[in-house]
Amino acid sequence: MKLTVHTFLTLDGVMQGPGGADEDTTGGFTQGGWSVGYSDEDFGRIVTGWFEKADAFLFGRTTYDLMAGYWPSVNDPDDPVSTALNTKQKYVVTTHPVPTTWGPTAVIAGDLIDAVHELKAKPGGELQVHGSWELANALHNDGLVDEFRLLIFPVVLGAGKKLFAEGSAESGFEVVERDVTSEGLTALVLRPAPIKYGEVHVADAAQAATG
Repeated sequence: MKLTVHTFLTLDGVMQGPGGADEDTTGGFTQGGWSVGYSDEDFGRIVTGWFEKADAFLFGRTTYDLMAGYWPSVNDPDDPVSTALNTKQKYVVTTHPVPTTWGPTAVIAGDLIDAVHELKAKPGGELQVHGSWELANALHNDGLVDEFRLLIFPVVLGAGKKLFAEGSAESGFEVVERDVTSEGLTALVLRPAPIKYGEVHVADAAQAATG
């Protein structure tokens, strides 16, 4: 399976608490809910498209508990997001027992990297990560993410959990797809690639300025 990471980001890279004030207050974070005012039809189309590609989900424990507290009560068979989340296989990284009230769920309690390699070797389309800040960082740093799908909001918070925190593994990215919503959100599909280093010389800059 292909491992894909999906998240909402501010312009300064924060992914913490996009959906509400009490979603994730870790570290004294008080700015939750910053994504809510930007929803539109394009937003729905993009996010729905993410979930339509899922064959299985991989969550950190905090995100799993948050979603498990909401999605089982959404039973609209015409909703591809709830259908995917409620029926498809879920894996949760945790050392504590998980209630078995949210569809098929398996626990990853041992070595994360070995477990993810085994999951990626399984047949299927996509193993998707949503939210799960610590998990997403770990997977990126170990080079296990095949594709990032990011929805970037015109917001700067100045603090909060970042997808690419200081000390993250270096990477360039190939832009596979890009889109802009009517509310001004930028959707990017990125695949890790080598960084294209180079130098800008004064003569090159002058030529570019004069055409």
